[in-house]
Amino acid sequence: MSLLLIWLLNAVALLVVAYILPGITVASFGSALVAALVLGLLNTLVKPILVFLTLPITIITLGLFLLVLNALVFWFAGSVLSGFKVNGFWWAMIGALLYSIISGLLSTLVG
Repeated sequence: MSLLLIWLLNAVALLVVAYILPGITVASFGSALVAALVLGLLNTLVKPILVFLTLPITIITLGLFLLVLNALVFWFAGSVLSGFKVNGFWWAMIGALLYSIISGLLSTLVG
């Protein structure tokens, strides 16, 4: 039950990010649900492989390269899905940061 609630809250966070940032668009709540699911799957399955492959760069940059990886995963999800669009790398960077902050805040409110 809590997994479903977290998924819904991530979709709401994605809608909030799309409302705040003009470079990110979400067509509907259904598109936000699909995008939140895809982002969750990408972060679970693909991101650990990317983190491992880019470990030397991450160590050299003291972990700041992880922000770039988050942006690339966010941008990739925006380019794959039809109802979720990210207009460039810098919008993906700002959107990924804002999405992480908002979804983290909403998750702590749930408990």
